[in-house]
Amino acid sequence: MSSRSLSGKTLLISGGSRGIGLAIALRAAGDGANVVLLAKTDKPHPRLEGTVHTAADAVNARGGNALAVVGDVRNDDDISRAVDQAVAAFGGIDIVVNNASAIDLSPSSAIEAKKYDLMQDVNVRGTFMLSRAAAPHLAKAENPHILSLSPPLNPSAKWLGAHTAYTVAKFGMTMVTLGMASEFEPQGIAANTLWPRTTIATAAVQNLLGGDRIMQASRTPEIYADAAYVVVTTGSREMSGQSLIVEDVLEGSGVRDFSHYAARPGTPDHALFPDIFLD
Repeated sequence: MSSRSLSGKTLLISGGSRGIGLAIALRAAGDGANVVLLAKTDKPHPRLEGTVHTAADAVNARGGNALAVVGDVRNDDDISRAVDQAVAAFGGIDIVVNNASAIDLSPSSAIEAKKYDLMQDVNVRGTFMLSRAAAPHLAKAENPHILSLSPPLNPSAKWLGAHTAYTVAKFGMTMVTLGMASEFEPQGIAANTLWPRTTIATAAVQNLLGGDRIMQASRTPEIYADAAYVVVTTGSREMSGQSLIVEDVLEGSGVRDFSHYAARPGTPDHALFPDIFLD
C-alpha cells in the first residue's frame, strides 16, 4: 500500500451524503483530509438515509475538514460554485471523485425518456463537467487524481442487452475518464475508474436491485473506500488510464482476507452476489 497520506489534501466528491461516497469521504477524513461534498440532499429524504450536512458532520467527527455544498452535478453553476468554494476554503483541489450516479435497469421498451436523460446527465455529463471544472486546479496539485466509480468497458451482449440505457450511461462515465487520462497526462493528472466484483450494500441495492436478500449477500461500502484510498494515494504518474477492480487493487496492496467486508458477518465469498458488467 502506498505510504502517501491524504493529510491536508482536498477531495471534491459528487454525491457523498451516504453509501460509497460517504465511505470514501470518511476514509480520507481519517487522515485529516479536506472533503468537499457536492450533493443534492439538503433535507432528510423519506427513503434515503442522511443528508449532505450529516455527512459533513461525520467527516468532521472522523478528523477531517468538511465543506457541504448543496447542489446538483447536472447544474453547471452548482459545479462552478463547488469548485470555487473548495479552492477558497482549502487553497486547491487534489482529488475529484465522480461518485454521483443515477440508475434505472429498465429495458429499452420500458424506460422513460426522462430517466434515460437523467442517467446521461448525472453519470456522463456530470462526470465530464465536474472533472473539467476542477482540472486547472488539479494541474497545480502534487498528486492529482480523478477517480470515477464506473466499470470497465465490456460491450458483450450479456450487458448491453440487459439494460441498454444504464449500460451506456455507466460506460460513458468510463469513456470520459479514460479520455481525460490521455488528455491530461501532460499535466500529470491521473484518471482511473474503479468497480467492485460484488454488489455493495447501498440504498440502490436495497431499493432497486433486490432488497434485504441482495443486501445480505453484498460487501460493505468500506471495501470500495479502502480501494479508492489506495488508488488516490498512488503516484499520479504511476497509475492512470486504467479500469480498476476493487478487489484487485486491494490484493495488489497486500490484502488477502476480505471476510470483514461482508455486510452479513460470516458470509463466505462464494455466497456473495456478483456485480454487473464483469464476466
